[in-house]
Amino acid sequence: MNSIFRRASLSALVVAGALWPLAGCAPLIVGGVAVMGGMVASDRRTPGTVVEDEGIEIKAASRIRDSLFERAHVNVTSYNRQVLLTGEVPSAQDKQLVEKIVAGVENVRNIVNELEVLGNSTLTQRSSDSLVTGRAKAALVDASDLYANAFKIITERGTTYMMGRVTQREAKRATDIISGTSGVQRVVRVLEIISEDELIRLQPPPAAKK
Repeated sequence: MNSIFRRASLSALVVAGALWPLAGCAPLIVGGVAVMGGMVASDRRTPGTVVEDEGIEIKAASRIRDSLFERAHVNVTSYNRQVLLTGEVPSAQDKQLVEKIVAGVENVRNIVNELEVLGNSTLTQRSSDSLVTGRAKAALVDASDLYANAFKIITERGTTYMMGRVTQREAKRATDIISGTSGVQRVVRVLEIISEDELIRLQPPPAAKK
């Protein structure tokens, strides 16, 4: 990875391959994030950062398509200006090329390159991954002690990735939930860990009583 990205890496960034068995993917993905007051507050990014993340995904996806055309299957996911790359490319040189392309996109401050040098996944595999991601998200929604929108979930070839700004407690709880989700073979955490005090500061103020 480019040294400028090493310097820019967040000290609290956790890229830990958990250890639990899981299944997943989707073609070149550009995230669609609804910039709604409640959602932005609960996913713990500022409205400006939400817009920047969407812009990063769109620009990176377009530039990768222009360079690699149909010979690769790359997912671009940005959360808090950290970019996770998943999918398949035909060679190690293409893997580095994709990272270089993304490094040139405005506002990117860190890249986690999880691309595999493999043949492109099948539509069946991608559909299965989408179902696994949906089940994992639903399981987080069902957990009364978690804010589901604080997490971004991606599944690729049996591995489910977790992104977000969360506390150690939330990270462990969500990992336990997702690792027990049907179809999940392995969990990788790409999380920015915050303190419980910071979490309190990030919470929206209570609505004023009328």
